[in-house]
Amino acid sequence: MNPIIDNIYQKAKSSIKKIVLVEPQDDRVQKAAKIAADQKLAEIIMVDKTENNPLFDQFVEQFYQLRRDKGITLDQAKNIIKNPLYFGTMMVHSGLADGMVAGATNTTQETFRPALQIIKTKPEEKIISSFFIIETLDNNFGQNGIFIFADCGLNIDPDAQTLSQIAIQSSKSFNQLIGPTPKIAMLSYSTNSSSTGSSVDKVRLATQLTKQSNPSLIVEGEIQADAALIPSIAISKFPQSQLQGQANILIFPNLDSGNIAYKLVERLGHVHAFGPLTQGIKKPINDLSRGCGVDDIVTTIAITSVQSMSN
Repeated sequence: MNPIIDNIYQKAKSSIKKIVLVEPQDDRVQKAAKIAADQKLAEIIMVDKTENNPLFDQFVEQFYQLRRDKGITLDQAKNIIKNPLYFGTMMVHSGLADGMVAGATNTTQETFRPALQIIKTKPEEKIISSFFIIETLDNNFGQNGIFIFADCGLNIDPDAQTLSQIAIQSSKSFNQLIGPTPKIAMLSYSTNSSSTGSSVDKVRLATQLTKQSNPSLIVEGEIQADAALIPSIAISKFPQSQLQGQANILIFPNLDSGNIAYKLVERLGHVHAFGPLTQGIKKPINDLSRGCGVDDIVTTIAITSVQSMSN
C-alpha cells in the first residue's frame, strides 16, 4: 500500500466516524463493510429497507420541509425517502452519520443528486465539486505517486470562476488527505500561450483568479499535461513555470476531459482511482465506480472518515 494511502487509514482509525453504506445487496459492499469495521476504519451503518425504519416518518417530514419550496409534496417526499440513497443522505444531514459512500450499483448522478439537494455547500463555499485520488505505480510522479484529478464527476463545463474554485478546493483536499504542498496544473491544449481559443482563455483566467485569491499556492496555467508532469519538457515548453514538471494536482478544463483522462489512466496505466469524492460540501457523500473492487470501497470509506473530521 502506498504510504500516503496508509496514512489515510491511520487517520481514519484515530477518530472512528459513522459511515453509511446503502448498497448492502452487493457482495463487494458487504465484504468491504466487514473489513472496514474489523480494521476500525469506521463504524458502518447499513441501510437497505427504509419504510419500516423508525426514522422514516421523521426524514419524510424533514425532507418535505427542505424541498417544499421546490414544489415537493408530502406524498412525493414519502416516495423519495424510500430510496436508500436519500434515506442515507438524510442520516448524514441529521447528524446520525458522518458521511456516506455509494455508487457500487448506482450511477454518479443518482449518488450525488440527494447530496446536492440536502447537504449542500459549506458556508464559505459557492460550489460543490468532485475529485479523484489517483494512486500510480511510479513514485517519481505526483506526491509519491499520488495525484488529485478534478473535476471528473460533477461540473460539466465550469467557467473561469468555477474552475478557480475547483482548484482551490482541490488544494484543500490535498492538504487534508495527502500532504502539505499542493502543486496545481491548470490543464489545457496550450502551454504558456502556445495556442489560442476560448478554452485557453478560460483556463488562463482561472489561473489568474486562483493566484490572486491564494497567492501562496503553487499554480500554473494554462499548461499541457506533459509540461506539467515531465521536468525536461517543462524546461523546454515553460521554463519559468512554478511547477517545474512536478504537478500533483491536475485541474481539467471540463468534465469531458477530466472523466476521459481518469478512465484512460485507470485502465491503461493500471492505477487505482478512488472517487469521485466530494469537496466544498458540508458533509462528505462519496461515489464509487460501478466497476470498483472491495479494496476500493474500503479505501473510500477511510477517505470519507478523514474528510468528515473537518466538518
